[in-house]
Amino acid sequence: MTSPVVGWTDEIARARLHVVTGKGGTGKTTVAAALALALAHGGRKVLLVEVEGRQGIAQVFDTQPLPYSEEKVAVAAGGGEVRALHIDVEAALLEYLSMFYNLGFAGRTLRRMGAIEFATTLAPGLRDVLLTGKVKECVTRTDDRGRHVYDAVVVDAPPTGRIVKFLDVTRAMADLAKVGPIRGQSEGVVRLLHSGDTAVHLVTLLEEMPVRETVEAVEELDGADLRPGAIVLNRVRPPRLPARSVTPAADGRVDAGRVRDGLAAAGLALADDVLDGLVAETVEHAVRVQAEQRARAALAEVDLPAVELSDLVDGVDTAALYELAEALIDQGVR
Repeated sequence: MTSPVVGWTDEIARARLHVVTGKGGTGKTTVAAALALALAHGGRKVLLVEVEGRQGIAQVFDTQPLPYSEEKVAVAAGGGEVRALHIDVEAALLEYLSMFYNLGFAGRTLRRMGAIEFATTLAPGLRDVLLTGKVKECVTRTDDRGRHVYDAVVVDAPPTGRIVKFLDVTRAMADLAKVGPIRGQSEGVVRLLHSGDTAVHLVTLLEEMPVRETVEAVEELDGADLRPGAIVLNRVRPPRLPARSVTPAADGRVDAGRVRDGLAAAGLALADDVLDGLVAETVEHAVRVQAEQRARAALAEVDLPAVELSDLVDGVDTAALYELAEALIDQGVR
């Protein structure tokens, strides 16, 4: 069985835009936040961007809902900082009109008329064009000395089932607009997203459906010439049985008498119903371990670098984000 490359590679470390996707429920927002903290380690400035309108970043950092501005949400060891941006589509369109067409006043009029909502509803792809365009502006923005404002940008992106369409919608726009600022902007977005400056990380659980979606998403990304980065195995739980005991236990071959004798030797006397429950839990655990082994084997076939984050039994709060960030740093994230 092929084993995945463990840890962050030098190629991934050279990326400046980190797109985080995953099947719903895998914890991609939490992973994106932890990744931003890890990348900010050592004095770097990182922007964490949300594009789905859920205010998930505000929730994981336990802050007020984010406005359409880049707000400082965390500091990292060594003087680094994480800023967060919740992209509002309407505000992004007004900014776009003002930037490329000097239509600031007209844009505000359009907003009062409800034309912006009408346009993004009529052409759903326009929404993703605006979102990826704003992300590109954040990645490429420079200060007065010509240095990038952000060392890295992390995007909490749409789920795996929509990630290729989200990232590649601007290519279609570039094909439609033959000349003018829309064409130039679209080409810039396409160049960034299809370059070595961008890595798309896939968050998964060691479960059949998330793993299947992850494998399919990698194939779609490769087919669209978008660069997969690392697979993030989230909420990993340690096995509680010796490797040699997993298969027989999963088959239901657990010797209750030996379990009882072992507990008695340790000074524990359990009622029959409690012992039966313990045996049932052992079988259930072994079945889960086998399923996770199959999931790992399927992911190994994808041949991408992998990092792991442990299951946090007490849930995720701001302190837990720093714990997860440390785990990423320990696996080479930089």
